[in-house]
Amino acid sequence: MKNLSVTVVIPTYRPDGKLKKLLSRLERQTRRPERILIINTEEQYFSWQAVEGIRGVSVLHIEKKEFDHGGTRDLGARMADTDLVVFMTMDAVPADPHLLENLTAPFEEETVCAAYARQLPDKDCSPLEAYTRKFNYGEESRIKTKADLPELGIKTFFCSNVCAAYRRSAYLELGGFERHTIFNEDMIFAGKLIQADRAVAYCAGARVIHSHNYTGIEQFRRNFDLGVSQADHPEIFSMAKSETEGLKMVKQTAKWLISTKKAWLLPKLVWQSSCKFLGYRLGKNYKKLSRRFIGICTMNPEYWT
Repeated sequence: MKNLSVTVVIPTYRPDGKLKKLLSRLERQTRRPERILIINTEEQYFSWQAVEGIRGVSVLHIEKKEFDHGGTRDLGARMADTDLVVFMTMDAVPADPHLLENLTAPFEEETVCAAYARQLPDKDCSPLEAYTRKFNYGEESRIKTKADLPELGIKTFFCSNVCAAYRRSAYLELGGFERHTIFNEDMIFAGKLIQADRAVAYCAGARVIHSHNYTGIEQFRRNFDLGVSQADHPEIFSMAKSETEGLKMVKQTAKWLISTKKAWLLPKLVWQSSCKFLGYRLGKNYKKLSRRFIGICTMNPEYWT
C-alpha cells in the first residue's frame, strides 16, 4: 500500500512553551508530515519563535469569536490536501519519534477511517488523573467496529482529538465534524463512522504526553459540556450509555487507591466523581435550565453567545 500523505492540524490559543516542544518533536518523527497547519486564535499572543526551523508549517490566524471545537478543526481538514489529517492539541507532546508512524499504520486496513493515540500522564500529573489515563488509554491496541458495541459500549466510538488521525476521503464523505459544537466533535464523528460500518483504531504504540490536573469545579464544568454534547446528539449517544463506563472507572480507581496504599485520596475521588456526575446530569438536561445558570456551569461560555 502506498505511503499515505499527512497534514497535522493544531488549533492554538495563547500557546506556551509546549507548542515549541511539540513542533520540535514532530520535526524528528520517523514519518514526517507533509504539512503542519496551525490555526491560531488571538494573533497578538502568538510567538513566531515556536515555528522557527520547522519544515512545512503554516499559520492561519482567526478571531476568538470564530473559534469552535468542531468548526475550526473542520476548516483545517478542508484546507488539507493529503490522504490523512492528524489533529493535535497544542499541549500534546509526542512521547517518541514513532508517533505518526504508529498512528498512521492502521490505515493500511481500508475500513479504518479514524485512529487515536495513547495519552500518557505528564510528570506533574496527580495520581487520580494518572490512573484515569491508564483506564482510558490501555496498553493494548484495538480496531473497533459496530460489532463491538455489545462488549465495549460507548468505548466503541471513543476517540480523542488530543491526537487523532482521520482518512480525509471518509471525513468529507460523512460531512466531517459538527461545525458548531460545544465539545465531543471527535466522538460524534467516530460514532458516525461506526454507524457507517467503518472502523476506529486505538493505537497504544502512538503515544503523546498529555494530562490535566482539573479541580472538582473544573471537572463539573467539563462534564456539563460533555452532557450538553450528548443531549444535542442522541442519534450518536443513544448507541451506548456513558454512566456505566463512568461508574466502572470510579470503582476501579477506588480499588487501585486501596491496593497501592493511597486510600487517603478516596475523599478526593468521591468529590471529583460527584462533580463529574452532577455536571454531566445537568448538561444532559440543559434545555430545562436558564441561560444565566448555564453560563455558570459551562466551560465554554462563548458557545452560548
